[in-house]
Amino acid sequence: MDKITILGFTAALFTTVSFLPQTIKSWKTRQTEDLSTIMLLFLATGLLLWFVYGYLIRNLPIIFSNGIGFCLVASVLFLKLKPARIVPRR
Repeated sequence: MDKITILGFTAALFTTVSFLPQTIKSWKTRQTEDLSTIMLLFLATGLLLWFVYGYLIRNLPIIFSNGIGFCLVASVLFLKLKPARIVPRR
């Protein structure tokens, strides 16, 4: 693996991991009210487009980072958009 690819994977690691704390917090607390739906939609779309671009040019750091990033953002977006379950009172 050459130095440029290592640099790409290192950058991919940092940018991908940066969204992980938000994803974990959202899944633990089920709280997403403070997150912008538009921002999540734009970010998910951008990550998906970068993933496709990486695939087309066969660039593994772009493919991996944006594929994983898309999954993380999509999972938070899922929580944001799914209807809240109403728990019956006893």
